[in-house]
Amino acid sequence: MSNKQLTITASILAKPDKREFVKQALLKLIPPTLKEDGCLNYDLHQDNENPDRFFFYENWASRELWLNHNASEHIAAHRKATEGTIVEVIINELSPVG
Repeated sequence: MSNKQLTITASILAKPDKREFVKQALLKLIPPTLKEDGCLNYDLHQDNENPDRFFFYENWASRELWLNHNASEHIAAHRKATEGTIVEVIINELSPVG
């Protein structure tokens, strides 16, 4: 397992009429994710100019532990619950350079 820390930015664009539903669903992800092995932080933000867009800023101890997060039951349940309410999800994997 790689010990290199991984930073994730995830941009989630909700359908305008589903914004509050998506926001509440995203908020529900925070408590179980923070308990996961390797999760250093898992911060949700809402765009000031486009309130339909949400961002997660995450830091993980390794990419492997982040992949475990993506395969978790609560992420699978979230995907199922929000099906049809999200326009797009853009995930960026970032590594420290300095």
